[in-house]
Amino acid sequence: MELLINLTINGLATGMLIFLLASGLTLIFGLMSVLNFAHGGLFAWGAYSGVWFYALTDSFVLGIVGAIITGIVLGFITEKLIITPVYGNHVQQILITLGFMLVLTELLKVVWGPNQIAAKVPPYLAGSWEFGDVLIIKYRLFIIIVGFVIFGLFQYMLQKTKIGLIVRAGVMNKEMVQALGINIKRVFLYVFMAGAALAALGGALMAPYSGVVYAEMGFEFAILAFIVVVIGGMGSFPGSLLAAILVGLAGSYMAYYVPALSLAVNMMLMAIVLIFRPQGLFTAKG
Repeated sequence: MELLINLTINGLATGMLIFLLASGLTLIFGLMSVLNFAHGGLFAWGAYSGVWFYALTDSFVLGIVGAIITGIVLGFITEKLIITPVYGNHVQQILITLGFMLVLTELLKVVWGPNQIAAKVPPYLAGSWEFGDVLIIKYRLFIIIVGFVIFGLFQYMLQKTKIGLIVRAGVMNKEMVQALGINIKRVFLYVFMAGAALAALGGALMAPYSGVVYAEMGFEFAILAFIVVVIGGMGSFPGSLLAAILVGLAGSYMAYYVPALSLAVNMMLMAIVLIFRPQGLFTAKG
């Protein structure tokens, strides 16, 4: 039982990090119908900038804030220069965002060098609590709490606020929202920047979790994020949360019990969902 609890906590922590990246991706696709393969690059830039700001200010909180600001700025640049010219064309979106992902990755090496950079957990989140044979690592519990808080905040925004109403209406009928005098392009920009900020936040939290940051980390987690979006349902925020938890738990359990399948289990999950429920566990309305 103690082992199961530890594996579950590890899986939930990993799942929440993937959720932060996938939630931004699904928000962007749900409203804008944009396949942004550069999203992993924003995640990696969030990780690097978070570590850099933390080292510069000796404040983990300011490191997180710096990473979020970096994500917002890069999101603005990406939407204006990269995404705007290819709205409505998924093939061009895939090609241009994959290319931009490569650019972002190489720019990381230009700015911070090609080697891995160590990332430390802040002292007040270091260590663990022991309850009998159950070991609860503080930082992993912190990530789980942050993930659920972010989910709650965005769910409240989407369901209970005017901007959320506009976003949900834009998902259903962009032309009608535009006809009502709402600048849907500006809404697109804000949603894209919010998604980029979530990706950067995920990267900043991932850095101390993994202990190092490296330029290619964006590619690795972008694959997991797309798996989560497909499993959860394209455009569904709750679906991304559930799918991220499933992916995180499956990876954690398999890595211990059946290590040979730990890398393949996520693909297997996605294949099963696509066979029996091609639209994903939730729809964009879910």
